Amino acid sequence: MVTYYSEKNKMSELICDEPSLLQMMCRFGIPLGVGESSVRDICRENGVDVPTFLAVANFIKFGSEAADHFAPEVSVPQLISYLKQAHSYFLDFQLPAIRRKLIEAILSDNETSGVSDVANLIVKFYDEYMAEVRRHTEHENQSVFGYVEDLLEGRRSADFEIEHFARSHSAIDSKLQELKNIIIKYYRPGEAAEKLNIALYEIFICERDLRKHCQLEDLLFVPAVKALEDKLEVEPAADDTQTDSGETLSVREKDVLALLVCGFSNKEIADKLFISINTVQTHRKNIVRKLDIHSVSGLTIYAIVNGIVKLEQLNLNDIR
Repeated sequence: MVTYYSEKNKMSELICDEPSLLQMMCRFGIPLGVGESSVRDICRENGVDVPTFLAVANFIKFGSEAADHFAPEVSVPQLISYLKQAHSYFLDFQLPAIRRKLIEAILSDNETSGVSDVANLIVKFYDEYMAEVRRHTEHENQSVFGYVEDLLEGRRSADFEIEHFARSHSAIDSKLQELKNIIIKYYRPGEAAEKLNIALYEIFICERDLRKHCQLEDLLFVPAVKALEDKLEVEPAADDTQTDSGETLSVREKDVLALLVCGFSNKEIADKLFISINTVQTHRKNIVRKLDIHSVSGLTIYAIVNGIVKLEQLNLNDIR
């Protein structure tokens, strides 16, 4: 039988038992120097919700079984703060640090083995991955967390629910795994082999951390938000005929229109906006009805003229 961490355990014992909890402490804003104090006392001293701390700590140590046990007690505001701090750690520290190590190893190789073309492709691949993570986290910070913050204030939107996020929530570690495999299988380092091994080891660690982060969102955050949704009735849909600027289309309809004219399918639009396909279809019908424009080419002209998309986005066929 699993013995979970409890509020009576000494914080120092948890750290020694599971060193990866050091990262978790930073994201909760808990400094070192914990002495012999208990988890409960350290959390209270630093303004951290004890059940939420224990939920995350036990999930990191014991996995999904712990998530099922602790999810009902999670504080959603505290968990959002934790997830935002995790996003900042990945984008501002961990991923840039790996990039620096990769470049250092690859530049050393360039000087001795002439593998610049392959090296440049590896760096390009990594930069694309960092951009993907940034898009992923910015969407969560703004749209998903914004929706949940509305729930906390007693407002529930009619065109979104956390289940849409859960269904389309893809693990952001997969492309990093692909990069790792490319380096292992196909890149032959020169004299900088040791530096490259160190960078590769950091990629393994980052891959694990990102996977754990996504699992935490799926197994702790999503159930906690579903519980919030169950307590609130869906608000009637807002009048979409006007926006703050007096335009015909609502903000959400403009989002759908931008993706539509850039060539995305209904399913792709639904995945990107974390809404259902039925909701996408409803928005498309409303767009056509309001504008009285029935062709994609006509909608494209409207979108360009009204600044909803830029011409270069259409040329690239990619607004991501």
